[in-house]
Amino acid sequence: MISLAESTPRQRSRSETAEHALRRDIVLGTLAPGAALRELELAERFDCAQGTIREALMRLSEDGLVTRRARRDTHVAQASPDDAGELLRIRHDIECRAAVRVIEARNDALLRDLDTQLQAMRIAALREDEYSLLEHDCSFHLRLFEAAAMPVVEPVLFRCLVHTQRFKILNSAPETRDLKATAERHVSILEALTTGEPDTLARALSHHITTIVDFGPDVFAAKGRHGT
Repeated sequence: MISLAESTPRQRSRSETAEHALRRDIVLGTLAPGAALRELELAERFDCAQGTIREALMRLSEDGLVTRRARRDTHVAQASPDDAGELLRIRHDIECRAAVRVIEARNDALLRDLDTQLQAMRIAALREDEYSLLEHDCSFHLRLFEAAAMPVVEPVLFRCLVHTQRFKILNSAPETRDLKATAERHVSILEALTTGEPDTLARALSHHITTIVDFGPDVFAAKGRHGT
């Protein structure tokens, strides 16, 4: 399973350390869209070889967070509202349509794993660590979808999660992003899962996604206006 937050932390390689730090800076907007990423400068920052940085940038490129061109600098990817809106709609369809398969496969291990991610989100909120909360938020949804047993689709959902989270942060004021409330929004999904009813879970997921603060309501209102 693709995951940003590992339940059992392990020591990262230098390439993974650089990738994680750059991913954090890109998602939180510390590195703005269009910013140049020069391998030599990054190698000095992370005290490693340029080849190590190249590996990290290649993985970020695979996730669409940077753009790389031969013989040119790498740049932080743009955050297009059209892209973000379409990814949010795709995410909605992927997660809600999987509800039947998730309910069929639910077990105690799934519930424990999801509760672990929820508790981690709550701790991150208390620490005001927004990126850690986003990591565990992403891992919560990926673990839920893993139960649907559609591994080919998982990378698509991962990209939807990462890019919609990034767009929300880049286009909302910090004071509107209540970290504690973000964590608690996942409780209704867990409660719906325990009912054993696919429609209840699908409705909980739909509400969760369509009401994302400063993002979801506008995207799905536009969808309704266009009749799609």
